[in-house]
Amino acid sequence: MKKPNIVFILADDLGWCDLGADGSSFHESPNLDRIAHEGMRFTQAYAACQVCSPSRASILTGKYPTRHGVTSWIGDPSGEAWRALDRNTKLLPPEYEHGLRPDEITFAEVLRRADYRTFFAGKWHLGEDGADPENFGFEINKGGWSAGGPHGGYFAPWDNPKLEPGPDGESLPIRLAKETASFMRDHKAEPFLAYLSFYSVHAPLQTSQDRWDKFRKKAGCQDPPQSRFIFDRNLPVRQVQDCPIYAGMIEAMDDAVGIVLDALDDLGLAENTIVCFTSDNGGVSSGDAYASSMLPLRGGKGRQWEGGIREPLYVRAPGTVQPGSTCDLPVSGIDFYPTLLDLAGLTPAEEQPIDGASMSALLRGNPDPVFAERDLFWHYPHYGNQGGDPSSTIRSGAWKLIHYYEDGRDELYDLEHDPGEHTDVMALNTSTASDLRQRLDSWLTDTGARFPVPDTEHKPALEAARLHKLEHELMPELEAQHAAYLDPDWQPDESWWGSQVVID
Repeated sequence: MKKPNIVFILADDLGWCDLGADGSSFHESPNLDRIAHEGMRFTQAYAACQVCSPSRASILTGKYPTRHGVTSWIGDPSGEAWRALDRNTKLLPPEYEHGLRPDEITFAEVLRRADYRTFFAGKWHLGEDGADPENFGFEINKGGWSAGGPHGGYFAPWDNPKLEPGPDGESLPIRLAKETASFMRDHKAEPFLAYLSFYSVHAPLQTSQDRWDKFRKKAGCQDPPQSRFIFDRNLPVRQVQDCPIYAGMIEAMDDAVGIVLDALDDLGLAENTIVCFTSDNGGVSSGDAYASSMLPLRGGKGRQWEGGIREPLYVRAPGTVQPGSTCDLPVSGIDFYPTLLDLAGLTPAEEQPIDGASMSALLRGNPDPVFAERDLFWHYPHYGNQGGDPSSTIRSGAWKLIHYYEDGRDELYDLEHDPGEHTDVMALNTSTASDLRQRLDSWLTDTGARFPVPDTEHKPALEAARLHKLEHELMPELEAQHAAYLDPDWQPDESWWGSQVVID
């Protein structure tokens, strides 16, 4: 019997509730929704980190970020270099690995050893030269390099040394999908891994004029919000999904996914191909482009609450997964490594210890006590550009405890009754909190976690002034900017090359 093909599709900065299958009534994603409807939708899937590089490294290695050492997005300042950003924070973030270590064995390498043809397209952001996709099991690389965003934007001519631009105005996600379809066509007679890692929907916000106009009109049919933002601790946070540019970006990515799904159908490969879709961290509700809302979850990308780490996850595997099924057990990005290898009839490399567990039983609709009983962990000893705090987190059952490094306090949430993390129930559950904290501390020790240290040059008055400015100057500016996106006379920044081009 022919080994199954694997198509792994990864979005960048797409949130848990950004797609139709997960409840968005504003964004349109029929092709991604199709994967959910023809496969299994996980309702409590998590990224291994609230920012991109650690999460992406965990997907490929099966390890928690504390073990592979990439604990922040690669390029984030650490140590005393952090002061150059003038954030005036209480702590200095620790050093971290600035690329995948050469001895990490990705699941792509294991598949390649088993004679799979391997292909990567899109965002990598896991190291400089020498730590490229080609160094970690991918034979072909279209667009993966050290950059964390689409240099030059989402329309050709872009600036990517691994992906020559096509004609002016060519759409980047469509191009990546076409490259993926071409690879599948060339290797249809062999088992293959096609890893399509979109730059979408990472900033900058850019879409074509027709898409912007379509969603501008759709937003006009919704009840207008009195405001789009609240101030949550240290940044404005978006509370409404009505950004027509962001919606256009999701639609473009969804159209690209349609190209890949159609290619599988046309090549007669769909019945023997596992299609997996997820995202690398929560949607951007604060910081960056302030593009979406993760409600009813709190926060978004970079933040320690559910909106920063909960992800869409759909898996279609004909003959294995019951179409239209759902799984409500918590799973994590560390689980893809053993799962995909298991479905391919392979085991992880002995020299690559992993933290994840195979989801294959869950995909077949069978119970697996591992996922009901295990704890999940997060360690982010950095300050997020999106308002995240240096913290560590444990989820055990419905309980979620967050430990903060600035002041040593803990927060405890009951996710079953409070998925939006509105009410800290520490005072009512001291025994539970103490037990969770001990387990979190043990895990941090066992996995070699690094920690922030106090900044001896911290100036509280400057920090307070910065936060005041963010709330009383930035937030009103954001309200005006995002309302203007719906004005029929709004014009994009002139640097948007191709944004006025209608892309086929």
